This record gives sequence, C-alpha cells and structure tokens, in this order.
Amino acid sequence: MGETRHTGPTSEFHARNFSTADVARLVAGLDAQDGAAGVRRLRAWTQRALDPRPGERVIDVGSGTGSQTLVLAAAVEPSGDALGIEANPALREVAEQRGAAAGSRARFLDGDALALPLPDATVDVVWCERVLQHLSEPDKAVGEIARVLRPGGRVALIDSDWATALLHPGDPDAVAALMAGALAAAANPHSGRRLLGQLSAAGLVIDDQGSQALLQDNTTVPWPLVRMLGESTVRRGLMTEAQRERLYTELTEAAERGALHMSVTMFAVVAHRPD
Repeated sequence: MGETRHTGPTSEFHARNFSTADVARLVAGLDAQDGAAGVRRLRAWTQRALDPRPGERVIDVGSGTGSQTLVLAAAVEPSGDALGIEANPALREVAEQRGAAAGSRARFLDGDALALPLPDATVDVVWCERVLQHLSEPDKAVGEIARVLRPGGRVALIDSDWATALLHPGDPDAVAALMAGALAAAANPHSGRRLLGQLSAAGLVIDDQGSQALLQDNTTVPWPLVRMLGESTVRRGLMTEAQRERLYTELTEAAERGALHMSVTMFAVVAHRPD
C-alpha cells in the first residue's frame, strides 16, 4: 500500500500545486517503492516476459523518476532507444539527472498517457507501470499504446487492484470503512483486473500474465497515508472519530510488535500487436 504515481493532467497530482518539499516526498516515496521486494519481483518477471532486445525502441509511459526507463535502456543498448514519457517536470528533471549520472542514453519527454507524443506504429516495446489506476479514461491510454506499437511490438501493463487491499488487525467495521476510502481515492481502483480486457479490446494478443502482492514492512509503515485515509473516511461519515483513533492505536501497536499486515496485489499482463 502507499503507492504514489503520476502520469499527467488526468492524475490527481499536478506539479504546479506541489512545493519543493512535496516533490522531495514524492520522489522518496517512489524510491521506496522501487526497493520493495514485491515490486522488484514483478518487474523482473515482466522484463523477462517482455524481452526488450538490443536495437529496439522502447518507451516507458509515466516514467516518474526514470528507474525502470534506465533498466529498459540498458536492455536495448547500444543501438536501441529508450524514452521515458512523463508529464511532471520535477520528476523528469530527477530522471534526467539520474540518467546522466548513470551514463545512460535514456531520454525523457513531456507527454500525456492519453495522447502519446509519437507517430503511429513506431515503437517496439511499451512499459506502463501503475499508471492506469490514476486515469479516468484508462481505455483511451491503452488505445494510445496500441496505436504507437509496431506490428509484432510488445507491451507490459502493471497495475494494482485496490479491492485486493488487506489491512490487519483492527475493528472489522473500521478496517472495511478505511478500505472503502482507499478504493475511492483512485480514479480507476480496479485497474489490475481490467488489464487483460483492455489489451484485448485494443486488438492486442495476450502473451502472459503475472501477479505479486506488495507487502508493507512493519518498520516503514506509511502512516501519513493511513491518517489521510482515516480523515477522509470520517468526513464521509463512514466511521466516527473515536473509531478512527482506536484503529490508529490498534495498527500502531501491531506494527510495534511486528504483527501488522498491509498489502495490495499488483497484476502484470504482457501482450503484442499482431503482424
């Protein structure tokens, strides 16, 4: 749990509304997710299934800090081309700095998932990770991915399904109310289960599927996120302030003894455009 992702004007995150400190927190959150065991395992599986090769052109839609873009760039070097597409200028700057420091040839471009700044049928490989959950028009984004793929080109979509979120322990009614708040926080909360159908509807052929639970470490619980969801749940009238404070206490005590479970399941689907 605790995912933060940005892809463009359809997302709830807008760079112009964030201070330098806010951007620093966002980058720190994305870096923490990069290090999460579940994310690393699903990325590794997806990369093997996607199989980017030297000489290919690859794009990373919603590239954020560019961590995965750099991995893709290394896979297609020396003659290939890797492009990260990201609407947030602060994240693009971070990605460019990190790419330069790593000696990577990856490039980063301003762009929106709903209108990719690329011609038709010009891309060999597309990576799009935990982006669609933030979009109110995710089908349009998948259509854009299908548009830019060359015949035989491959795509990997990775996204969470917030209906799979689990939180334990705590009063069942209070936990259920908090989970309802997590569902309401995303524009497309059931994204994970929709990937297969979206790719098929866009005319792409499914090659493989995978999944991985993102498990929260008890020592790094995102308490600001938990409190934000709790406050939102109280405002909606789904729980009382007393229930919220009792739930905070139960969760804090559980984390201190190493007994807190927080998780959400991510799904990955790899597909290709038929020749």
